Amino acid sequence: MTDGGPVGPGPGAGPSWPGQYAPPGQYAPPGQYAPPGQYAPPGQAPPPPYVAARPTAERVRLAWQSRTRTDYIFSFWTALGWTVLTFGFYGYYVFYQLVRRMRDHNARRLELLDATVTFAWEEAGRRGWQGELTPSFQRAAAHLDVMRKMTSDFREPLVWTLLTLIAGGIVHVVAFILLDQDLVKHDQAEVGVEYEIALIFGRLGQNLPFPDQRRVKNRHHYVARAVVAIVTFGFYFLWWYHDMMVEPNRHFYTNWTEEDTLAAAVQALM
Repeated sequence: MTDGGPVGPGPGAGPSWPGQYAPPGQYAPPGQYAPPGQYAPPGQAPPPPYVAARPTAERVRLAWQSRTRTDYIFSFWTALGWTVLTFGFYGYYVFYQLVRRMRDHNARRLELLDATVTFAWEEAGRRGWQGELTPSFQRAAAHLDVMRKMTSDFREPLVWTLLTLIAGGIVHVVAFILLDQDLVKHDQAEVGVEYEIALIFGRLGQNLPFPDQRRVKNRHHYVARAVVAIVTFGFYFLWWYHDMMVEPNRHFYTNWTEEDTLAAAVQALM
């Protein structure tokens, strides 16, 4: 019996770039040194290595493929079964993944969307349309800034998990509130960026579907949930855990569909 976890075309593998079958691991080199023959004169230190900037299309591909490492998919009943069988110890792993996956998902999506916007800006420059599209790029940048600021929030999964050993119930409630707020805030920013990207790519000749703004969930009723958890002697936490697993799962699946279309559009413009 296994938990959910990242899913994709093979263990640890990400999706393939449209039209290509470059296996994971064949990435651009992290840097290159001065060409042969360019040596430092005697008595002088050699020149520092030149680190080549990764092309924006490559950044899109890498962020797209890395979703199997960041977007952990939970199976509630499998996780509950393992927790019971291990007398609760597996629950610490579940809690760790709940915190980790939202932190890493936000960072990955920020990289993907930022690289996409940068790629589109470069393409608009080649066509002489940057001035026309500047308002959309500025609005996209504002939404990306929201996601960027979220990366500095305290969401270290190991520390949060250790805190549950000290004050389990209180830490769970606080963490569930923060993670729910993170999901809402993150999705609102994503919808804003995706809308602008659809406008920009449409002008570049690649029609992308506009995001459904209704997909952004409402926040949980935190006080009511906490009261019910106390009244039911903690049993309501099972339902709360269910929501904390299923709602991000649903968000990830929605993102994956959008990402596949976006990756194909970037490939078509290369």
